[in-house]
Amino acid sequence: MFTGIVTDIGEIVDFTPTAQGQLHRLRIACRYDQTTIADGASIACNGVCLTVVASGVEGGKDAQRTWFDVDAAAETLALTTAKHWRVGTRLNLERALKIGDELGGHIVAGHADGIATLVSREDLPEMARFELSTTRELARFIATKGSITLDGVSLTVNTVKDVTFSVLIIPHTLTVTTIGGWKAGDEVNIEVDLMARYAARLTEMK
Repeated sequence: MFTGIVTDIGEIVDFTPTAQGQLHRLRIACRYDQTTIADGASIACNGVCLTVVASGVEGGKDAQRTWFDVDAAAETLALTTAKHWRVGTRLNLERALKIGDELGGHIVAGHADGIATLVSREDLPEMARFELSTTRELARFIATKGSITLDGVSLTVNTVKDVTFSVLIIPHTLTVTTIGGWKAGDEVNIEVDLMARYAARLTEMK
């Protein structure tokens, strides 16, 4: 489980398609302490929970950086923006939640539900407003003032109209995540609030 609070921005430094393109082995460089990354650990990459299969350190003594390898499988490639990831792609990273950690965002599974498309970006004094659209299936779980995860970032929904919704982003979030580089037409991973899913299911079963 995660909270949607990004702790680093990683960069894909190696990309290897395998299994006739149905599996992508990715090497991601980051600033995490390599000694704290165990094989089998879960790291959310742009909101997609991926399993570490190897890790290490590269570079000289004065320019070392940690790397870890993960595999993006067929379902991940089909449902998320991982199908577009290549060498140089920057990713919002978050380590798995530990018991006792501060829950700064909201409960996030790291299981992206699909993709949202950036409709527009409006730069305002001290913040930015983004309007996005998604599928009708996912839009029914999005509510004004509710929580949503976009590319692994826990955000509060500002407005909702049919399949379109908006979020307001503060300067800190624009700086410490990849959101600052978003522009109209971009696709981002979306995970709807788990509580909204459970509420909808309970309604359906009545």
